[in-house]
Amino acid sequence: MFRSALISTVSMTVLFSAAPAMAQSATTDETVDVIRVTGTPIRDSQAAALNQKRAADNVADIIAADTIGRFPDQNLADSLGRLPGLAIERDQGQARFINFRGAPFRWTAIAFDGIDVLGAENGRIPRFDSFPSVITSSVEANKAITPDMPGEAVSGFININTFNPFDREGFSASGEAGYGEQELGGGPINKYNFRASWSGDQFGLVVFGSHNRRKQITDNREFDLELDSSGELILNEVDFRNYIVEREDNAYGGTAEFRPDGAVSRVFFSTLFSEFIDREQRNQYVFDLAGGAGAIGGAVAPGDTGYQPLALVNRLLEDGRYHNSTWTNTLGLDGEFGDWRMEGRLNYTETRNSTFLPIPYSAAGQAAVSYDITNVEDPQLNVFAPFSQTEIGLDALSYAATLGLVVDATLDTESYKLKGDVERDVSLFGRDSVIGFGLQYDAREATGYGVTQAIGGFPASVDIASFDDGTPWRSDFNNSIGGTYYDNEGLRQAWSDAAGGLAVTPADDQLIALEEDIIAFYGMATVELSRGSVVFGARVEHTDYTSEGPQLQTAYSDDYVTVLPSLHFNFDLTDTLKFRASASTGISRPTYNELRASASVDPTSQTVAGGNPTLDPETTWGGDLALEWYFAPASILSAGVFHRTVDNVIYSDSTSIDGGVYLPSAAGEVWTLSGPVNGSNGSLSGLEINLIGQASFLPEALSGFGASANLTLLDSEFETQSGVTFSLPGASDMIWNASVFYERFGLSARLNYQYRDAWLSTTENDSLAEYWDAQQRLDASLRYSLPTAPGGVAVTLFANANNLTDEVDVRYAGQRATPNQVEGYGRRFLAGVRLDF
Repeated sequence: MFRSALISTVSMTVLFSAAPAMAQSATTDETVDVIRVTGTPIRDSQAAALNQKRAADNVADIIAADTIGRFPDQNLADSLGRLPGLAIERDQGQARFINFRGAPFRWTAIAFDGIDVLGAENGRIPRFDSFPSVITSSVEANKAITPDMPGEAVSGFININTFNPFDREGFSASGEAGYGEQELGGGPINKYNFRASWSGDQFGLVVFGSHNRRKQITDNREFDLELDSSGELILNEVDFRNYIVEREDNAYGGTAEFRPDGAVSRVFFSTLFSEFIDREQRNQYVFDLAGGAGAIGGAVAPGDTGYQPLALVNRLLEDGRYHNSTWTNTLGLDGEFGDWRMEGRLNYTETRNSTFLPIPYSAAGQAAVSYDITNVEDPQLNVFAPFSQTEIGLDALSYAATLGLVVDATLDTESYKLKGDVERDVSLFGRDSVIGFGLQYDAREATGYGVTQAIGGFPASVDIASFDDGTPWRSDFNNSIGGTYYDNEGLRQAWSDAAGGLAVTPADDQLIALEEDIIAFYGMATVELSRGSVVFGARVEHTDYTSEGPQLQTAYSDDYVTVLPSLHFNFDLTDTLKFRASASTGISRPTYNELRASASVDPTSQTVAGGNPTLDPETTWGGDLALEWYFAPASILSAGVFHRTVDNVIYSDSTSIDGGVYLPSAAGEVWTLSGPVNGSNGSLSGLEINLIGQASFLPEALSGFGASANLTLLDSEFETQSGVTFSLPGASDMIWNASVFYERFGLSARLNYQYRDAWLSTTENDSLAEYWDAQQRLDASLRYSLPTAPGGVAVTLFANANNLTDEVDVRYAGQRATPNQVEGYGRRFLAGVRLDF
């Protein structure tokens, strides 16, 4: 119905349109340029962003409002991933996390309108899949950190500027609606957003909302592979999965602002709520060849093909839900008192991250299998009756037991922030200068628990077989096992009804109860030079935290002071050539899950497994050099190098601790803790090259062409406590993006390519490292602004296409020859209409 209505609306609009294109004027607020035009929107947005970049005192990249809208982006992570040095990590094809210059997720701080907020993932890590691109007016990706930015921004500080009611005079509104399809499985995609604002002489109000929903099939194959001494593969286990995934993100909020006469120039209140919901049905069969071989006193023979007379089979049928949200509220006041300009902010933010996965788990079925893993990314496996060549269906399997498995995790955070900044014009060293000071107090609290599993009997009154609907899996992979869909949602409900509800009691070793107070003070000065400026200063942060755990006799508390100096120099060598040099420092505190005091404690073996409240924060110092050539309007060629030295790199391993932390009577004893620990000798270095160019020198019909490309080369490492060296999690050796666009006569088209090579995902210990293999994406976007504005409404038609080359994602253990996960999800198409009033 929606598709028909959309087509009808677009057709009628085209029929009644026939006049010259209408341009929208640009307005600015005090700090953010927001340009919206329909003539050359890509070019003008790039010009606005480059003007902000050029005027910045530090190394930074900017994305302007219209540029965000004209990429085929599903969320803000996609938008950021097109900047130099920023790479995306995806989940089932959807951008989720940002590796800023190849650094771990937690090394990036995120802020809304200058107010930094906690990340929904473990309290430190921003989840960008919950932030739709349309809520932003511009995004600043700061790569060199100044003293007025939070010290937690080790690799970068991303400031998301939302819309201000005074961006447009009077009343204005815009709305967007789109419909599309995920190619694999034919799932629908819906996209809706709106924004409305009004401003008078002194009062302004803006409200906005966004809703995106998509349904998709995800193919998944997972393995336990090893190589024998001759280099042949041994298939110990293969896992066939098919997911029906329904994801949505919602965001809404607004700002009310009053601009009185007098010393106080601005009073405002802003609020933003953003959430991501993932409803997931998983149909899964695990074929344990090594377990079956062991049960009959044998072993799996090496080779790409083979037959195993007995394999143990497990079936898992999940109907789960993942949810994360951020709600942030700010009351602000700006003013000028004498010679001092002042900004005051009071903020309250809460985040929530939860996982709930109920799984009927049928275990220890028996079958014989033949297999072919010649193409290890698409394995073929056939199922037979045990010790025979008689082929059987999955419905013929009988299981030794069916259990009820529930996986649960929750982390809630609350934070209160009081922030004040003042600055004034002075003369330093005979130069016009600005000095500034700031004080910030954060009170944070985290409660919840890490991943907890409860397993028990499954109700005999629930007949699982009756929920098999017989529909074959929709798959681009080989479905040689004959997998069919179950009504997982109905099965979960029947289980819940029979059991009187599904709930998990959190495990003691997963409990999180943590309080953290941070007091920060900074002082800085900006000295204007004849052709540039120097910014110098320092930030001092005092951190005090308390972590509680049921195993501790008393809560574990600690505090530390960190001094973070920085220096930034930029100089205009010519009217078009700028040189930058920066030196900066930073700190990355452990996540709340890592810092939890709860653990499983065994006094007899003197071992502890769980969190580590004694972790030190990661500290870093380093520098940037950059050369920027603004060779034409809306164009740039730049090159930069950077280096960061990192101490106390956090990873998972075993370490020695004082047993007195968990048992007072064991004070002075050396115990072994398995969990997050501190490594050493970390470093991250890189080269960034960026080019944006316009073909304005060509004849008119061709002058609308333009291109952008950026390349980042990275080198990173850290050392474990036993001296083994790994790259930093998230650091690809090479990242590059390229875009070609054309805009003329109301048409705006863009083709974009992204690539990153393999990177370390996690390090569980010295002998187990998981890597994501190289990934690439080709996306396209098309916009057409109708030549007339019926009733004063500007109409733009749009179409997006993602993953045009139908890529799959591969993860491997240790080396590329032993993948442990292959995942595919197909192409994605979306079309719609945008209205601007």
